[in-house]
Order: sequence, then structure tokens, then C-alpha cells
Amino acid sequence: MLNRLLSGDMPRSRLLALMLLLIFAGLALAPFLFPGVKALNVAAKVLIFVVLVASFDLLLGYTGIVSFAHTMFFGIGAYGVAMASTRLGAGWGALAAGLGGALVVSLLLSLAIGLFSLRVRAIFFAMITLAVAAAFQTLASQLSDWTGGEDGLAFKMPEWLSPSFEPFENEIFGLTIDGKILSYYLLFVLALALVLMLLRIVNSPFGRVLQAIRENEFRAEAIGYRVVVYRTTSSVLSALFACVAGAMLAVWLRYNGPDTSLSFEIMMDCLLIVVIGGMGTIYGAVIGAVVFLIAQSYLQDLLRLASEAGSSLPWLAALLSPDRWLLWLGLLFVLSVYYFPTGVVGRLRSPRAPS
Repeated sequence: MLNRLLSGDMPRSRLLALMLLLIFAGLALAPFLFPGVKALNVAAKVLIFVVLVASFDLLLGYTGIVSFAHTMFFGIGAYGVAMASTRLGAGWGALAAGLGGALVVSLLLSLAIGLFSLRVRAIFFAMITLAVAAAFQTLASQLSDWTGGEDGLAFKMPEWLSPSFEPFENEIFGLTIDGKILSYYLLFVLALALVLMLLRIVNSPFGRVLQAIRENEFRAEAIGYRVVVYRTTSSVLSALFACVAGAMLAVWLRYNGPDTSLSFEIMMDCLLIVVIGGMGTIYGAVIGAVVFLIAQSYLQDLLRLASEAGSSLPWLAALLSPDRWLLWLGLLFVLSVYYFPTGVVGRLRSPRAPS
């Protein structure tokens, strides 16, 4: 049953299976295990980034396409929900209309980019996607009547997803269930379903062809596969999944702006997470997102504690200053690449790794 659910792509490592099980349990029970606004926000961000990074890995890790426009589709999904909810009001119909419209726009735009750009060499395609993403971010900032400009759009959610909504009179295991908790579990169910769908895609005959194209594009074309068609289809599927991830972000924040979903920093985070977790493995997106976002969210707090503990040594306290958290985050990334050149999942799945 589990083998069918995971589309035959088992962890193939006891340690990896244990890590995935702990992550699943931690995310499923996050509101109960980790009380507090910050912890819940980190858990929700992990769910969103798991979908976003897994969809990006479908392009980079499985098909070998380097695209810098991926967060553009992420932003389209977020803006679709934000614009529809702003104009149609707080309701499930507005969410459906916003997501549906965003998916159509993402489909057409990714299809156009794929058909016109995927015939060129990899570096030129990467530059084209970078230019398109930059143009879209500028457009989103300038069309203030539609997108709210630099200020973005704040909107309301349906009653069930509103923080003031409390369906139960009594607490459940010491936690008051409200609309924010319901929103979190909506994201959890969506993320789980989308990851399982991606596992199905990459382990299907279609996914095998994508990997063949990644390994040797000319050989794949020589044996009869239409490489452009497969690469374009991969680009479209990746864009649609990223669009849904953007809609998940908008639902959680009840706000969207250019810096929230379209910044180049998000694109860089995706690249880092893919490298940390392991390219060409959907499980890598899960592991990488958890490791990176927890480090990004709590490294400053850990450095603050370490700096206070080493206050008797001024040089050590200065070195461990929370203001230098980016330096330490970069160092952790360098160490992870050095010791896990194929990513955490690739290392755990290697024959020499502990089972």
C-alpha cells in the first residue's frame, strides 16, 4: 500500500525513511507540538516551499532545465488569489476563481516560454527566463490599480479560514482551534497531495523520458522522443505546481506584494534548497526545505544564545553575533555541499551510506 502511495519510489535508506517520517509527523502535529506564532509560520512556510522546490526540481533535477522564471509562476498564483479575493470578496468562489485564472495564465505563459525558448541552448534559455521574470516583477509593481503596486494587496479569507473563527467551544489537547489552524491543515493536505502527484509524475514513463533527456538529449531524440515536446510539458507542469504553491502562500498570509512572492531571493532559496536536499529527488525538496528554513528562521536565535554564553570572550561574542547570521548560514551551506555533494538524499541513498 505504501509502495503504491509513493509510486514505487521508496526512500531506500532506513535513516532517510526515519527522517521523512519524523518530518511528516512534525508537520502534521506542528500546531500541537510547537505552539507559538513563529513556529506555526515556519511550519507553514516549509509546506509551501516543499511544493515550490519540488516543482522546480522537476525542471532542474529531472529534466536538466535551468530556469530563473520559476518564482514568476509562484507570484502569479499568489496574485491570482489576492486580486480575486480583493475584488470578489471573501469567499470560496473568489479563491477558486483566483486560482483558476492564475493556472490558466501560468499555463499559457509557460507554454509560450517553452515553445519559443527551449529550442535554444541552456545558458540562453536561463537568460531569457531571467529577463521575463524581471519584466513581470516590474509589471506587478507598476500596475497598482490591479496589484496594489509596491504596497501589495491585503484581503480577507472565507469565514472558516479567518483567525476569529472558532468552530469548537473547548480546547483540543490544550490548543484552541481557529481559522488559522484550519488554514494550516488546508496547506498540509494540499502539500501532501501535490508531493504525491509529483512522485507519480517523476516515476511514470513520462518521468523516465525526462531523465533520459537530462542525461543525453541527443540520444533521447535519436531513439524517437520529441525532446521539445517533453521539455515543454515539463516546463508547463512545473509552472502549474509553482502557481498552486503561490496560492497557498497568499491563503496563509492573507496578503501579497512584489517582495512577498516575486523577489529574486526566493529563486535563490529554491536553488539552495534543491542543492542541499539533492537534485532529482522529490524527497530532497522535503529534506532541504526543512533544513534550510529552520536554519534561516532560528539561526539568529541560536547565535544570540551562543553570543551571550561567550560574553566573557569578546572576540567569540563578536564572532557569534546574531548580525552575522548570514555568514554562518553561508558557511553551513558550503559545508553541506562539501560533505553532501549529491545532497542529503543522494548521500543517504549511496551504497556506502548507513542503512
